[in-house]
Amino acid sequence: MTLTGRDIPKLLGPLLAALVMFVIAGLLVWGSQIDADKAEQERNAATAARNQIEQRLRQVRTEEQDIKERTQLLQQLQNAGITGEEKRLDWMELLRDIQRELRIPGMSYEFGIQTALDKAGDASYAWYASPLRVELRLLHEEDLLNFLVALQKNAKALIIVRHCSLSPLPAQADARQSLAKLAAECEMQWLTARQVSEKK
Repeated sequence: MTLTGRDIPKLLGPLLAALVMFVIAGLLVWGSQIDADKAEQERNAATAARNQIEQRLRQVRTEEQDIKERTQLLQQLQNAGITGEEKRLDWMELLRDIQRELRIPGMSYEFGIQTALDKAGDASYAWYASPLRVELRLLHEEDLLNFLVALQKNAKALIIVRHCSLSPLPAQADARQSLAKLAAECEMQWLTARQVSEKK
């Protein structure tokens, strides 16, 4: 079949209709792609917002747990009498009580000057150390262990024993001192914590 000039006007209508349909189809595809891109962006934004909320929630839970643990630790320190000013008179009385209770033949001691362990920075509490040097006259080695255990159990401070030494004693003329068989010398630190606002 051969097309003639008279057939062109007849084909013009269907061609224009096909062209219009192609344009409409292209616009529909373009519009749906824009909608898909927009939906993808909204989904990504929602996912990012959800992730941010979940991360913040985890951070809040971690901070809450940290605060809970710090509160429990502070409560334990307060119950043990470790917080606040050093109680040096109580400590000296405790040393004498332990000496009497354990029947230690001889004891002398000397507390040093209290010093700050470190700078508190942003912490609400700061630690302080009071050095103690104690010399004991003992009947046997177990007396030293019992002495240290009693101190750490009853002292209103956290006690860190830095060094202890034992040595035999020569025979003594004094009847009370003659009971002692060993000499012990210990160096330790008595630690207390107090609020930064309480520092002087």
